Amino acid sequence: MNKYVSVGKILNFHGIKGEAKVGFSKNRQDFFMSLNCVYIKENEGYKKLEISTCRPNKNFLLVKFKGIDSINDLLPYKGMLLFTDEETIRENLEEDEFLIDELVGMGVYDSENDENLGFVIGVSNNGATDLLTVKTNTKHICLIPFVKAIVPDVDISNKKITINNIEGLLE
Repeated sequence: MNKYVSVGKILNFHGIKGEAKVGFSKNRQDFFMSLNCVYIKENEGYKKLEISTCRPNKNFLLVKFKGIDSINDLLPYKGMLLFTDEETIRENLEEDEFLIDELVGMGVYDSENDENLGFVIGVSNNGATDLLTVKTNTKHICLIPFVKAIVPDVDISNKKITINNIEGLLE
């Protein structure tokens, strides 16, 4: 069974010929524009929408789907999330890029002594960088900048994130 990952959202219509104004994941315009189709969640499954055209417009994309030729055809989809299968996402990840699902639940270890410090409970972004939300063994919740200087190694297969535990980081 395919696993799907959200890559955008139909925000509104654009014009009268069924073109959609689509918001997309941060810094993923080129990726979205490379897609031939996306999926929407419908009832218990996913429905495929083939992309005819896709072009940038300010901070959005204008997307025309095959078979959607008017505002009335598009309105039922307004506000819906757009998905692609996880395999497509994985094929397009760059080195040192990960899916959030992969990181949540991973153990966090000190790079000096391999001591278990806690585990990842979430990932967020503060506008400047991604942040790992870590629950420490002392039950504190800490935000760790997800940058190479602090997080030198992520081992997906062993579910282990190694950090340079600088003073004050986990307080």
